[in-house]
Amino acid sequence: MNAPNKSGWKPTMEVADASGETVTTTGNRALMLEERLIFEIGKAETTGVDLPEIDKRAPSRLGGFERSEPIGLVGLTEPETVRHYTRLSRQNYGIDLGFFPLGSCTMKHNPRLNEKLARLPGFADIHPLAPQSSVQGALEVIDQLATWLKTLTGMPGVAMSPKAGAHGELCGILAIRAAHTAAGNPREVVLVPESAHGTNPATAAFAGYKVENIPATPEGRVDVEALKARLGKGGEGDSDVAAVMITNPNTCGLFEKDFRTIADAVHAVGGYVYCDGANFNAIVGRVRPGDLGVDAMHINLHKTFSTPHGGGGPGSGPVVFSEALMPFAPLPYVEKDEAGEFHIVEEENADAEHQTFGRMTAFHGQMGMFTRALTYMLSHGADGLKQVSEDAVLNANYILRSLEDILHAPFADSGPCMHEALFGDKDFGGGLSTLDLAKGLIDEGYHPMTVYFPLVVHGAMLVEPTETESKASIDQFITAFRHVVQRALDGDETLKQAPYFAPRRRLDETAAARKPKLAWEEPAE
Repeated sequence: MNAPNKSGWKPTMEVADASGETVTTTGNRALMLEERLIFEIGKAETTGVDLPEIDKRAPSRLGGFERSEPIGLVGLTEPETVRHYTRLSRQNYGIDLGFFPLGSCTMKHNPRLNEKLARLPGFADIHPLAPQSSVQGALEVIDQLATWLKTLTGMPGVAMSPKAGAHGELCGILAIRAAHTAAGNPREVVLVPESAHGTNPATAAFAGYKVENIPATPEGRVDVEALKARLGKGGEGDSDVAAVMITNPNTCGLFEKDFRTIADAVHAVGGYVYCDGANFNAIVGRVRPGDLGVDAMHINLHKTFSTPHGGGGPGSGPVVFSEALMPFAPLPYVEKDEAGEFHIVEEENADAEHQTFGRMTAFHGQMGMFTRALTYMLSHGADGLKQVSEDAVLNANYILRSLEDILHAPFADSGPCMHEALFGDKDFGGGLSTLDLAKGLIDEGYHPMTVYFPLVVHGAMLVEPTETESKASIDQFITAFRHVVQRALDGDETLKQAPYFAPRRRLDETAAARKPKLAWEEPAE
């Protein structure tokens, strides 16, 4: 029984043990503290600080934009504010807490050296409109990073301004469209294999192309014969295919071993090859995409080169180009003159060979991501970057072979996987699903792997350990994963209510996404 509450404070949650008996009235679990909504802590009628009364007789400087209604924000004291956001932060899962097995996302450890360099004065406080003479060091960082990206990919050109992977995809496709338009043959079809990232067809459609699917083989790779057959369907001897967008390594965790054959076939009919470089972490230092016949490829700096995923905000998705597409790359770009000065080229020169399709962003890219990525490259060196991909692939194969006896691994016989291992939900009992397994993994202290992607595998589970996880941490994950998998195979229906130990129990994610409640309403008494 709860003691009478004379304070006026109303508990929002009570924690019960397995028998249903109340354990705590606050909802706290020892040092894992329950936290209410900020509106439930403070009141809009009060404030945590003392403010002077406004002299309403004084002329306003707001030009008629004065607030006419109360703002409705709650007033908290400084301790209440600090505690509120600190408690919320403890309910987040992050790479600094544990293993983050999200497949295709490359959630690796972020070296603190990168952060230290990115916070140097002159990088952290740079302004995009600063005089170019005052930011020569920053422009040199962009130029050096561009040189490394071209070296690692074997590509002669690069656009640094795209802000993320999908943004980079759009950059590459727009350059391809500009090249076809300049040749007088705009074409209208982009081919996307089943094993490609889901953003690929979306990008092509956004750019105005018709998207057609190319099936995968039973081994999980592009059906080359089906692709070749489609390339010749343009009519009157000319193909209507503008480009093929291929993810390599693909979303089945496999390297497309026939990539060069595919590229040659596409080039033979006048098309271009776009490679989704989101999985570059598996081959950096080992394979140069330019040698495979790639015409454009984006690189997620915030994945492959270990800046915080998404950059803690903006990401960075530079796009490397073949010689054929270099003239159509977007503005702006950095160039070095004969005197050794760096300049940002922002205007199209009618006399130059550059036939840019325009510009992707207002400014020059994401300086924080550039600084972190270059720091990562220089601290690793050529041999270190090669070891990054080798260790990522080794860790993924270790997970694949450690779980293939208990989990359906549809492509385990297709050769070694690359940096991620793919499983399915075959033989789960009791009507249990991949979602149930993922929720059970939360109770074991892990963020779930990527689920239901790629679509070519039923109930897909895509696990990516990255190279930064030790064997000890991977072994612990495998042990926990096997335990939850066995429960799913045994039809343990308690998984349908998991997670049990998270700050919140299972949510209706579909309803939350489609019908979000974005405004707090005070409950009726």
